[in-house]
Amino acid sequence: MSRPEYDGPAPLRSIGLYLGVAPTAGGMFQYAQSVVEALSRLDATRYRITVAHGDADWAPILARLGLAGHALRHAHRGSQIADAAMALRLPVSLIRMLSPLVNPLVRELRELDCETWIFPAQESVTYQVPGVRAIGTIHDLMHRYEPHFPEVSARFRHGIREHRFRNIACCSDAVLVDSEVGRVQVVESYHVPNERIWQLPYVAPSYLLDTTPRADFDAHYGLPERFVFYPAQFWPHKNHLRLLEAISIVANAHPDIALVLSGGKQHAFEQVQAQAKALCIDSKVFFVGYVPDADLAGFYKRARALVMPTFFGPTNIPPLEALALGCPAIVSGIYGMPEQSGDAALYFNPNCAKEMAAQITRVWTDDGLAASMSLRGVERSQHQGQAQFNHRLAQIIDAVVDGVA
Repeated sequence: MSRPEYDGPAPLRSIGLYLGVAPTAGGMFQYAQSVVEALSRLDATRYRITVAHGDADWAPILARLGLAGHALRHAHRGSQIADAAMALRLPVSLIRMLSPLVNPLVRELRELDCETWIFPAQESVTYQVPGVRAIGTIHDLMHRYEPHFPEVSARFRHGIREHRFRNIACCSDAVLVDSEVGRVQVVESYHVPNERIWQLPYVAPSYLLDTTPRADFDAHYGLPERFVFYPAQFWPHKNHLRLLEAISIVANAHPDIALVLSGGKQHAFEQVQAQAKALCIDSKVFFVGYVPDADLAGFYKRARALVMPTFFGPTNIPPLEALALGCPAIVSGIYGMPEQSGDAALYFNPNCAKEMAAQITRVWTDDGLAASMSLRGVERSQHQGQAQFNHRLAQIIDAVVDGVA
């Protein structure tokens, strides 16, 4: 797939996309990929697209989409400087005055001569480049709505996040959010006018439907014949411990239950592993580590269901991946999750292991329910995929850049 050919006069609008996010960023990396694909489909007679990236992993993705990438020389150092300015909570006016002088990344971006820059991963540099139109992104404000989790509050994280997101919200010309809940949270948190907030919901990455898992997939991963699947890093807010409680409840009546957990073995991994042993279900829990994008579809296609007990939202990408691949989704009924998956998923209170266990049991034991959920998921995903994302982003850019109503 390549961009439309264009040999006419210079494009009217120059759009830059800053990709400071790496594959280890999980959902933000996937969201950024969706933005890249959408930009590759913009009308080349109206827009010149410049993609600036700091990670070499972006090069093959951009090549596949027919986009020329600009490898930034100072991405790492410049991001550190931008983050330092954020951590020091310097006034935005001072940052914008000083950043072209002290931050080589800001100078690089300005030299690319784009009148509008899109920042899809809520980087602090979003509001630090003077003289350009900025389209920023706020994926979540969970430091405000779930402040008891250490990953958003410990060691000054709350204050740093608050400074970053307040400035992204208030200083960007437009702010992208994932849902109606996300819009409401930005408005009530920072009093941003509604007309500057744009919903651009997550979609399942398009590569999921095209990738071919490794030939030795089953031998490599050693998965049980039937299992429920949860792809997530082992942060406390991902709620693995209560999920294990739910699995132990299900196991009392259905000893064949199995749970597969993917994600790098860090953060609270050892605590989760110890909990599985303490509950005597360690033989039913399979830790497969980091799963590359090319193999992810293989898990969804083999799983009886996705179960996602996260406390964070407003929405998340894994339920969309599950729906697109016909994997029944059982997710936390919080924030924007019901808005995202509608009647294609089952919901539960993430604080209640018994409620979670009941929903898992329903899908585990009822073939008819699992089959109908699979069909509903695929049907729903056909109306909220990459094509819809492309159209929506084009509308937003038109409205923000050209003032189209």
